[in-house]
Amino acid sequence: MKQALFALIAAAVLAPSLALAQPQEIPPIATPTDVKPASITSEDVEYPYPSKYLPLTLYGQDVRMAYMDVPPSGTPNGHTVMLFHGNNFAGFYFGVIIDALRKEGFRVVVPDQIGYGRSSKPIIPFSFHDLARNSRQLLRSLNIEKAMIVGHSAGGMLSARFSSQYPDAVERLVIYNPIGVQDGRFGGRPSDGFDEQYKRTLATTFQQIRSGIARYVAHNPKAWTPEFEKYVRIRYAWTLSADWPHYAKVQTLIGQMLSQDPVINDWAHIKAPTLVFGGAEDYLAGTTANFQARMKHIADTIPNGNGKLHLIPGLGHVPHLEDAAKTLPPLVAFLKEGAK
Repeated sequence: MKQALFALIAAAVLAPSLALAQPQEIPPIATPTDVKPASITSEDVEYPYPSKYLPLTLYGQDVRMAYMDVPPSGTPNGHTVMLFHGNNFAGFYFGVIIDALRKEGFRVVVPDQIGYGRSSKPIIPFSFHDLARNSRQLLRSLNIEKAMIVGHSAGGMLSARFSSQYPDAVERLVIYNPIGVQDGRFGGRPSDGFDEQYKRTLATTFQQIRSGIARYVAHNPKAWTPEFEKYVRIRYAWTLSADWPHYAKVQTLIGQMLSQDPVINDWAHIKAPTLVFGGAEDYLAGTTANFQARMKHIADTIPNGNGKLHLIPGLGHVPHLEDAAKTLPPLVAFLKEGAK
């Protein structure tokens, strides 16, 4: 995906010493030889809780949507939180967030969106409208009429679409280190068509996967942990599968959704109290200064003063993997306010 998708023109809103920091690279390693081909439906990926499945029919195809439905471990508070994952992940990376919410009495529902994780990988025209509709159908199948929504990265885009389309189903919203913070369709060269994009996706290497995920800690290479390395290996294992040509088509179609279905006009239609949240040193918007400014813009765009901004200095694109102790308290506190 070309960098123009996330390029922004904005001023810094945090201290210059933070905003002007330069991205850094993690130490390189050789392409590993011990990674085996893995299932593109992630049966061999460890999940924090068991998966269940919702059957759906999409574009005439019978598919299934995987999800975790985790009950509270503390005294139930009667509220549900639904977590929307990012593009390089599925529900499997949300373990620490699930556990923190369970302890506070929340039921936690974590879908793998169609095209991700343990869900089906159909060749269909992906859109955030469809992902939002699937998520709403999942809630209804569980007899949940209202939920609090937390969407990370590409899930932040989906959370905006879900909230704008189903306002009566959203109690509170957290837009968490989103991508797609500006419409990237204009100002650059026209994007390549599907066939050229597919060729590039099909040829994805370990080093390209690692470099892409390494952007999440470009503010601080010391934040790179074995857990990040594990997710690189998971994605690389898919490229070794005999099913990779199929999954590469799916990922190319999803990439087109991310670039061609922007959500910047959805923010003004969100009615729920919203926390625009995450690590301040996120480089996926081109610079940390651009990211910080656009996060402020999102919070200011939520109508009726319902938008609140909370950025954590020193953390990047996936704060809960980088420093859960700093990340979880403000996130949980915002959701608990809605459970009183």
